[in-house]
Amino acid sequence: MPESDFVKVAQSSEIQPGDMIPVKLNNDEILLANVDGEIFACDDICSHSYASLCEGDIDGAEVECPLHGAIFNVKTGEAITPPAVVALRVFEVRIDGDDVLVGPAKA
Repeated sequence: MPESDFVKVAQSSEIQPGDMIPVKLNNDEILLANVDGEIFACDDICSHSYASLCEGDIDGAEVECPLHGAIFNVKTGEAITPPAVVALRVFEVRIDGDDVLVGPAKA
């Protein structure tokens, strides 16, 4: 994948293990999560109802929607519990020094 497909959205030092932050990339609202020192990117908006997942809780690789309690895996995007049944998009992530670069959604 060409480097031009990746955009700097944050610095890894901003996201400590067990934390998550919201970022914008073009028109996408993206959640960056640090799971055991590795950064993952997925949709920040719950697939069930409009709510920012960054306002919920994260436990390991699982983030809970603050609105209705649906749980998603930030690594895979999988909707683990109802009421959500549609997975989140997961984005490519590259780290360059302290820069977090996000690319296109994975197929």
